[in-house]
Order: sequence, then structure tokens, then C-alpha cells
Amino acid sequence: MDGAVTDMEKVGLEEVADASDRKLLIAVDFGTTFSGVAWAQTRRPDVQTIIIQWPDNSSGGLEGISSDKVPTELRYNGSDCQWGFQVDDFGPRHQWFKLDLDSNQSRGVSDLSRQYPDQHVSFCSKSIRKRKKNFNQEVQALPPGYNVSGEKLCTDYLTALRKHTEAVLKHKLPQSILKSTPIEYIITTPAVWSDNAQAKTRSCAEAAGMGKQLMIISEPEAAAIYALHAMDPHSIKIGDTFVLCDAGGGTVDLISYTVSALKPILQVEEAATGTGRLCGSTFLNRIFNKFLVDKLGLNEEWDEEVVEDAMKRFELVTKKAFRGNPTEEFVIPGEKLSESVQLLCTNPNTLSVPGLADDPAQGVRRGKFRMTGAEVSQIFEPVVQEVVTLVRGQIAATNKTVKAVLLVGGFGQNAYLRETIRGAIDAQIEVMQPPNGWTAVVRGALMKGLSQLEPTTARVKVASRSARKHYGTERMTRYDGTKHIKRPNYWDAYDGEYKINDMDWFIRKGDPVNEDKSFKRQYHKVWPVAEGHNKAVSQDLLVSQDPDNTGAPVYKDSGDVKYLARLTADLSCIPANDLAQKTGKDGRQYYSVHYDIEMQYYSAHTKYSLVYKNVKYDSVTVEYV
Repeated sequence: MDGAVTDMEKVGLEEVADASDRKLLIAVDFGTTFSGVAWAQTRRPDVQTIIIQWPDNSSGGLEGISSDKVPTELRYNGSDCQWGFQVDDFGPRHQWFKLDLDSNQSRGVSDLSRQYPDQHVSFCSKSIRKRKKNFNQEVQALPPGYNVSGEKLCTDYLTALRKHTEAVLKHKLPQSILKSTPIEYIITTPAVWSDNAQAKTRSCAEAAGMGKQLMIISEPEAAAIYALHAMDPHSIKIGDTFVLCDAGGGTVDLISYTVSALKPILQVEEAATGTGRLCGSTFLNRIFNKFLVDKLGLNEEWDEEVVEDAMKRFELVTKKAFRGNPTEEFVIPGEKLSESVQLLCTNPNTLSVPGLADDPAQGVRRGKFRMTGAEVSQIFEPVVQEVVTLVRGQIAATNKTVKAVLLVGGFGQNAYLRETIRGAIDAQIEVMQPPNGWTAVVRGALMKGLSQLEPTTARVKVASRSARKHYGTERMTRYDGTKHIKRPNYWDAYDGEYKINDMDWFIRKGDPVNEDKSFKRQYHKVWPVAEGHNKAVSQDLLVSQDPDNTGAPVYKDSGDVKYLARLTADLSCIPANDLAQKTGKDGRQYYSVHYDIEMQYYSAHTKYSLVYKNVKYDSVTVEYV
């Protein structure tokens, strides 16, 4: 079957007995520059298929281009919305709009994005620029600021992706199964995204027709599940620590795991909190584009076609083949070459820049421009060094002996990146590129989704995660003049003592959290009976990112404590006589309410509930811990 996962273990998984339990799971790796889709049936979880056929502008059908992924790009022509491979290299297009869902994310703008903005505008025709007042905003990837909202772009793209996927499935499965089988979608997001970005992603996916039962799974965790599953099980031992580097086109995410069990399935625990940065392989294209402009931009025959052909050759061949040899010579012919001739060139460093006039001063002679391996290395270095810094930081954060760095994602398959990382870290640490690295995220997301619906299908389980922030609430504490220096205090008539408000952190940054187990924290509120029956009891959830790792703030107004969510129990239906009453130190009667905050952690989000007398009154789903 085209795109089928052929290396999955055939373990004779039992089919779900009841046909009513059958579901069709579709995983979507919604990437910054490329997106992927995989699907499987719960009754045949061992058969997992990657969609590899995509429409283009010329075919008019479902199968114009064969690729493991499709570009995350859009173009609007009136009411017509083109997407993926339908968007050619000429004219305005929307790129990187996924990042607009979390535009406040600190990693969203890196030094690379400031130094090398999208240069597409520099070689588009003057006529297009004159027609489009907002042209710069339309084609530049960063910073976000389109005349179309990020949510609309994401929704339109996910809608096109969903429609294509469901059209493909009509040719893969009998109509009787498609009509009777519920479809559930899984979508991946960066682990460091905020709760607001998670909510926007869910909203866009639901608006795109992916349903209310949508599962959200973090990208690095999904990649790690597949990458660890793809490794030789005999090479893995309890206590082994792995750093996973998911290097894609736009972003690079890292996460680390330590093996905690081998049987009955491989279990791992997060060894350090994940990190991420916007330093993917797209920046190689931007730097190369700037190099071409600086070197050849004054040539009298310079135009958009020259750049587009050179960029295409750089993307398809040179970027993948370069291994860092500074003595290697790169020859860019100036004669027009057909695309088929370009792809068949035996020298991967030969780029087509058609139509350039000979100009010895520019280095163009007899239709050729010579470029040294050292110059290509300079294009790679700014990007690769940012990735190296991230990898080193993640290794140090584990505070353990790391066995291997696993490189996944499109950029993760690059030989020069692999060898540079290998030379920059301890020689005892292996640097590996697991099979199917470009599609590891979507494959792992599908595996995770199947295991949640049918636990017997699980092959890799993340037993615990490392909290990325401090989470807690504000509480009343007995005032201690030796401890609470220069802090305002107040008299609590109920307890007959001075009190102060400080923070109660129920999860601290770096603490292990377990997906299988929920836990509760008890809270207590009182108010005078004379004030009447309170209609509701509320509790604010607060969060601190603690970027400098100085420790959890003691007070709400110190550090970077921010509001996360509010939980409310509506007690209006409970008669006042049923509320517990107690006598305070002042002799007055008080209503006394004891309640719990219950917390449940998942791959890409956390669920909090307020529980009073074993009844859940309110629940909120917020950011990934």
C-alpha cells in the first residue's frame, strides 16, 4: 500500500470485537513549512498509512505530486483558495501563518528571523508590488501581520487538508466502512505553546471540520514515540537517556527522555524540560537568497526566474548533499536548463541560474558562477550553530549521561547538521537519524492516538513529564514577622490571627507529572453567615514561567506570576442549611466550604476541575504543563 508504515511490528494485535467500536483515526502534523497526514483504523492498528499524493496546479486531481508532506502555504485568487503544491513559486503567498496562533511566544522571533527576513519580496515583479499595497505583509513570513488573520489562514489550510484527506480515503476504503465508521482527528502542536495558542489551534481545527473530539498531542513527544519505537530494542537499556531534536523547516524543538522500563512495553520519563527555537532550514534558503542578491543582483539579466531556479536547485539537491567540505567547488551554470536536466545533474553543487550575462567582475564567466564549499559553509553556519547551542543546552539540562541524540524532521536528515553536532558534543554520545525522520511526528501522533483509544496497541509510553512552569494558587497564610518582611498583613477574625497572602505552588517547574494519575489539592473558604449564602466559590489558577530558573515566586505580585484560568463552583442549588457552619474565634458563625482542585495531565494540555462533595462543578482545559 502506498505510504504504508512497512517497518511496524506485526504483533498480531487483536481487532476490536464490536464493530461499533471501530474508528478511523487521522493524524495531522500541522507544520510551520510542511504538513503531513497519516491514518489508521482501530480494528487494524498495525496498518498505518502516510498520505503521499497531493494536488498541484496542473493535474487538477488528487494525485499531482508525490511527497511525504505538503507545503504549508496558501494563496487566494478571488474566492479560490490554492494550497500546498497548488501554490507556485511566483507571486504573493501566505507562509508561516501557523506561528501567528502564538504570536506572543518568546521563541517566535529569533536573531536569524531578524537578520534574514523573507526575501521573496525582493525579486517579485514591480507590477505585483504596484498592484498590492499590502504586498510586504502578504509574502513575508515574519513577523506575523497579514491583512488576513492567522486564524483564518490556519482554518482555510486545515479545511483544504481535511477535504483532500477524506477524498483520498474514498479511494482507499469501501464506502460502507466510511459511512459507518466515526472519524477522529489528532493534531500536533509545539510543546512550548501557550494555552491561548492551544485553544486557537483547537478552534481552527474544529472550524475546519475536524470535529469536537479532537486530540492534541505535542510534536516532540510524538516524534520521540516513533523514533524510540523505530530503534533496535536490543540496544536500549533501563537508564539510557536520549535527546530528541526535531529540526524542521521553521522551528527546532528538543526534548529528552530516560528509559524507565522495557517490558511489557518501553516506558520513558522526561529527563529535562523541552526547549525550542525558530531556527529551521528555511533560514538556509533565506541566507542563500541574500548571497545571490549580494553577488549577482547587479547583473543586467537578473530577474525573478534566475532566483527561483537557483533556489529550487539549492532546496532539492545542494542543501541535502552538502557535507561541509570547504575545498569542494560549486558551479552555477548560467545557461537555461530544463528541470529534468537539473535534477539529473551528477554534481549536486551545480545550480541553474538561467540567462545571466557574462560579467567577470561578478564572477560570471561563460555562463557560470563559481562558489566555494567555504561559501556554502558560511550559509549553513548561522543556522547550524543555533541548533548546536540548543542540543548542548538540552544535554546539560538532563544532568545525566546521554546515550544518543536522535535527529528527526526534514532538517534533521541533513548530513552537515549531523556531523556538526557530532563534532560539537561528547564523542561518547551517538548522533543518529532514525528511519522516516521527516514524518516521525505524524507517525508518532498516530501511534499515540491509537494507544489512547486501545491501550493494548501502545509500544512506547511516556510515563511522566517534566513541568515547564510553576502552577498554583494564592492562599492565606499565618503572618510571620520574621519571614514576611515588609509585606502587608490583615486580621483574620475567623482564625483570630494576622494573615498574609502568598503562593501555594502545587506543581513546580521541573517536577515530574504523570498522565495516568490525577491528583487533588484541598482548599478551604469561609465567610460570615450574616453575609448570606454565597452563590459561587471561585479559585484562580496562576502560573510562573521563571525563565531564569530563580525559583518559584513567593508572592503573586513578585516575579512573573500570571493569571491562567478561573474555576467556579455554582452553589446556588445547595440550600443554605446544607452548608457547613462553624464558630470563629470571634464567636460569630461562618459558612465553611472545603473543596478540591483536581488536576489531570495530558500530552499537550492539562485539565483542572473544582470538586465539592465529590461533585465536579467546573473544568477548564489549559496549557501543557
